Amino acid sequence: MRNYFNYFTEIEERFQQRRGSLLMLSTLDWALIETWREAGIPLEAVLRGIDNAFDKYDERARKAQGRMRKVNGLAWCAQSVMEAVEQAMEAAVGAAPSQDATQAESGFENERVAKYLEDNAQSLEAASIPSPADAAIAETASRLRALASGVRLDAAASLEELDRTLTVLEEKVFAALLTAADEIELTALREQAARELAPYRGKMQAVQIKQVQQQFLQKKLLEARSLPRLSLFYMSLG
Repeated sequence: MRNYFNYFTEIEERFQQRRGSLLMLSTLDWALIETWREAGIPLEAVLRGIDNAFDKYDERARKAQGRMRKVNGLAWCAQSVMEAVEQAMEAAVGAAPSQDATQAESGFENERVAKYLEDNAQSLEAASIPSPADAAIAETASRLRALASGVRLDAAASLEELDRTLTVLEEKVFAALLTAADEIELTALREQAARELAPYRGKMQAVQIKQVQQQFLQKKLLEARSLPRLSLFYMSLG
């Protein structure tokens, strides 16, 4: 990846650029990007897949004299992205490992990271969460404050290691919210995810669809309770 923490924004910008408008990505789109990130798909492969998908679309649109429907979601590029990943893997066979994998990322100074963690801890503490999920939320807030203190003390702290910890904490929060959520809310969210995914099922693998549905559910549960995302990815979006 050219920049670990710009994964989301670069994908969003490339999609908007190729589409030709500032269409805001949907919850489904963001969930799809998260599945790519968690699967370790390189940013270059995602961007190449988006370009390839729109190159084919533009060619068909020219032949159809502009009568084609506008692309309305990132999931439309999912199949092309996976093809780009396969091509990248084939090209990488025998390639030398990157020498700059440990290069420090700019814009993520320790103080800024620590403040981000503390702000998220404060948001968790301010949220009104019913039992039994409230205990997990309080424990996570306390852990975030401890991590913030550690970041301030260790100038050489690994941001990638920290982000893995934050991802684990977020998964614990989600598990607590899922357990506490009522059946009606969960059923409605799953039905919404199924409706939004319907137009793209032919372009996505079954495993990928399941992952996106899970990410969609997670984002919606957090948003409904005004809880923040914890990953450092979201600091770059602020």
